[in-house]
Amino acid sequence: MKRLWLLFSQTVTVLVAAYFVVATLQPDWIRSGATRSGAGIALLQAPDAPAPQPVAGSFAAAARKAAPAVVSINTSKAVRHPRSNDPWFRFFFGDQGGQAQTGLGSGVIVSPDGYILTNNHVVEDADEIEVTLTDSRRTLARVIGTDPDTDLAILKIDLDKLPVIVLGNSDQIAVGDQVLAIGNPFGVGQTVTSGIVSALGRTQLGINTFENFIQTDAAINPGNSGGALVDVNGHLMGINTAIYSRSGGSMGIGFAIPVSTAQQVLDGIVRDGQVTRGWIGVEPNELSPELAETFGVKASEGVIITGVLQDGPAARAGMRPGDVIVQVNGKAVGNVSELLTAVAALKPGEPAPFRVQRGQQVTELQIQPGVRPKPHPTLRR
Repeated sequence: MKRLWLLFSQTVTVLVAAYFVVATLQPDWIRSGATRSGAGIALLQAPDAPAPQPVAGSFAAAARKAAPAVVSINTSKAVRHPRSNDPWFRFFFGDQGGQAQTGLGSGVIVSPDGYILTNNHVVEDADEIEVTLTDSRRTLARVIGTDPDTDLAILKIDLDKLPVIVLGNSDQIAVGDQVLAIGNPFGVGQTVTSGIVSALGRTQLGINTFENFIQTDAAINPGNSGGALVDVNGHLMGINTAIYSRSGGSMGIGFAIPVSTAQQVLDGIVRDGQVTRGWIGVEPNELSPELAETFGVKASEGVIITGVLQDGPAARAGMRPGDVIVQVNGKAVGNVSELLTAVAALKPGEPAPFRVQRGQQVTELQIQPGVRPKPHPTLRR
């Protein structure tokens, strides 16, 4: 009996020692649900499962799970007189020290490596970015990269034992699903509000170049930008980014960028330093009866092409002005925003099928997309 007990105690000691070594040197091995993204980022992915069922009563469990990974972001930017570098100006008026402008927003920790998702407009042009965690730790963050076309930015902080949110599958979310919005509205401190998914695939809002918003009636206010939209399991479904408001406060119409889009931006920026998108070189327009008549096309759905760049990807594949694109890579497109999003999702260099209506006939073109050119610098909000 004594020998068995000795053997048991030795076995337990060895296992505990092995666990300690792995937990210290390779914590990702034992982190539940941990995976590596295409850019090698450690992420927590929720397992594929049916859409969450509505729950009655408290959302406390979901809030406890997600809230620690939602941070407050404070930014500052020095504003100097436009002529402050002029020696004569300084001679007469002295050195006009810049007054700091401050900003407020939220962010979501998505990796134990310290990567944070937030909105580009939260950190744009900031000289200093301070992140505050729910456990009151504060640290400066650096910008890894931004993507103004989707209004997303990637920050990084260097702290250990970070709370990390679990990424959900925004493609499975449905209108009517219950959601929570977590952020720091008006700087009052972390706040959780609840509501439902009001609509999906919102486009043509004039907010971003590529729009595919989740609309929710969960209260979103200034300061919530960059915060988390989560389901009843506490899994991240979107990054809160904008509201429709006449008063500056919530009117029950808020918009979030799906986590599927955010993860593509995260991987692209970390792996390549930028987001690479497809491009075919056309000038698209909404299909109207007037344009259809002008180009002599018999189509009621799709996006009409009014211009084709000479020697561009579309021109080389045979696309002409007056063609109406109805499908991209098997996915129907009904407006310009949907076409831009579908083309941007294509991998440059890999041919993709485009279903086109030309006159009264439908044909299919194989177009090899190029890399979308970088936009010219413009003043942003």
